[in-house]
Parts: sequence; C-alpha cells; structure tokens
Amino acid sequence: MWTRTIVVWCGLLVLAFVNGAVREATLVPVFGDNVAHAISSVTLSAAIIVLARLTIGWIAPASSAAAWQVGALWLALTLAFEFLAGHYLFGTPWSRVLADYNVLRGRIWIVVLLTTVCAPGVCRKTGSAGSKKAEATLTSTV
Repeated sequence: MWTRTIVVWCGLLVLAFVNGAVREATLVPVFGDNVAHAISSVTLSAAIIVLARLTIGWIAPASSAAAWQVGALWLALTLAFEFLAGHYLFGTPWSRVLADYNVLRGRIWIVVLLTTVCAPGVCRKTGSAGSKKAEATLTSTV
C-alpha cells in the first residue's frame, strides 16, 4: 500500500507542476497573481479529488484509518517538497515559500492541503466504480 501511495503522490506532484505552469502562462496575465493563485488552488484541489477517486481502489487501504494515513503521508510529502525542495533545490526565498500560507492576503493554498489530507479517506468511504476500473488498469501495468 505504501509504495502505491507514493506512486500516486508522484502523480499529484506532476499535476501540481502542470497546474502551476498553466497558472503562470494563462491565469496570471489575465487575472493577476492573487486571483490566479486562488483559481489555481481550486483547480488543483479538484484534480487531487479526481486522482484520489481514481486510485484509492488501487492503493487499497485496508480500513478508513489506513486511508486517512494515506492522506497524512500525502500531506507530509507535499509539505516536505514545498518547503525543502522549494527553498533548497529551487532557491525560493523563505518569504515567498511562506506567502502561499497567508490567508489574510487572499492565498488559499490551505484548501489544497486540506484536500490532500482528506481526499483518500473521503474517497474510500464514498467508493467509486471508477476506482475499481483504475485499479484493474493500474494493477495490470505495475
């Protein structure tokens, strides 16, 4: 289960990079930085929910508690990447890394983090025919 959890998180990472590239290329020039970040946070949250629904059957947490542990690991990996890779690998100043957490300035990145931690547990509980189909496809390819 944990290997699959990390594989899916890598997919989330790809979605986040694509989401950010689309934001910078199309949304920021039209709406400005704050509105573009808000739109981008909502679209990334939606993508996380879709990916969680499609893959939760393949990840196969044995219980609701295990599904919530998947979400906790996704959150930990996301925060580690955001802070450690953001600052040390990409050279982003700490002030800029922390700016996305300032809800008083209209940044709603916290919505993405809440979605990340909750999606596996909620998607496991609600179930999905799509997750069974994705599980069969992913199992045959991995």
